[in-house]
Amino acid sequence: VELVESGGGLVQPGESRKLSCTVSGSAINSNNMGWYRQATGKQRELVAQIVNRRNRNYADFVKGRFTISRDSAENALVLQMNSLKPEDTAVYYCAVIWNWRTYWGQGTQVTVSP
Repeated sequence: VELVESGGGLVQPGESRKLSCTVSGSAINSNNMGWYRQATGKQRELVAQIVNRRNRNYADFVKGRFTISRDSAENALVLQMNSLKPEDTAVYYCAVIWNWRTYWGQGTQVTVSP
């Protein structure tokens, strides 16, 4: 399984950004897939996840601002990020559990700064 994130970059506070994670093969049908992030000097943390293909869970710090979705046509896991804040600055990773293994992408840097 190969995961490739894209869409990171430098954005100003209050702006929006969409991250995409292309998932190889049938793993796009995983029942557990999500986005995580890791800021410098901090532990990796869950941002949002789709469980059992329908249930969406969000960390409190992104509720109402971020939306996770699956684009089956593009074999991609998408994270729409709105109203970005400087504290959202981090490397964002997608992860998929498939056949009892967890697969990670290489990460994409998102920097929120004036």
